[in-house]
Amino acid sequence: QVQLVESGGGSVQPGGSLRLSCAASESFFNIWTIDWYRQAPGKQRELVATVTHIGLTNYADSAKGRFTASRDNAKNTAYLQMNSLTPEDTAVYYCSATSRSTLERFWGQGTLVTVSS
Repeated sequence: QVQLVESGGGSVQPGGSLRLSCAASESFFNIWTIDWYRQAPGKQRELVATVTHIGLTNYADSAKGRFTASRDNAKNTAYLQMNSLTPEDTAVYYCSATSRSTLERFWGQGTLVTVSS
């Protein structure tokens, strides 16, 4: 059972930046991919970014050029750097980890990001 703890959410003005963190309870050696999802009020959860075990990344169109996903395997922590934030980025952000051995998916509790002036 992998436990994930997100942090770094908060309130920011449009154009601002935030960096989210996702700390895992076990070694990242056992984690295949880290996905970042978000869910805005009244909307479905959507995939925002993915970072693989070797650091390859993929982004939703809405995140390309503004968000950067990364992982520090030595610290068992993944990051989502978010720049040029807009009110449309307001959502609860979740990280999700897929086990390398079982392909089971685990979820964090989520962290709220609010972008408003």
